[in-house]
Amino acid sequence: MLRNIPPILSPDILWSLRAMGHGDELAIVDANFPATALGARCHRLDGLTATDALKAVLTVMPLDSYVPDPALVMEVVGDPDAIPSIVAEFQTITLETADHPVTLGKLERFAFYERAKTAFAIIQTGETRLYGNIIVKKGVIDQ
Repeated sequence: MLRNIPPILSPDILWSLRAMGHGDELAIVDANFPATALGARCHRLDGLTATDALKAVLTVMPLDSYVPDPALVMEVVGDPDAIPSIVAEFQTITLETADHPVTLGKLERFAFYERAKTAFAIIQTGETRLYGNIIVKKGVIDQ
């Protein structure tokens, strides 16, 4: 056992978070997302929500403070100005948990898939709410 590490972060996920370098990205996605097909490391958190996964990750991983959009969500198809409730929750978690709180950026659906394809790893959750997808960029811990 370790202290202060959210128990939903498996050893494999912790390995990925530790192995990531500054600027590497992590996608946290819903149950509908084609995570395995994209070819990146895919960690499963079946039965857990994307919001719980995001909160756990941001508890241990810094967000990049050197880029304008270190956290990106998927735009709603046909209504890019819409803010699904899960995206509002992502925003609240980012503001309350991240060491570098930010306003979430957005990517069009297929641009989001392409960006996730280049992520260091993907955490696929059991999230059933639509648009439960977010990409976060790892920052540095400046002492």
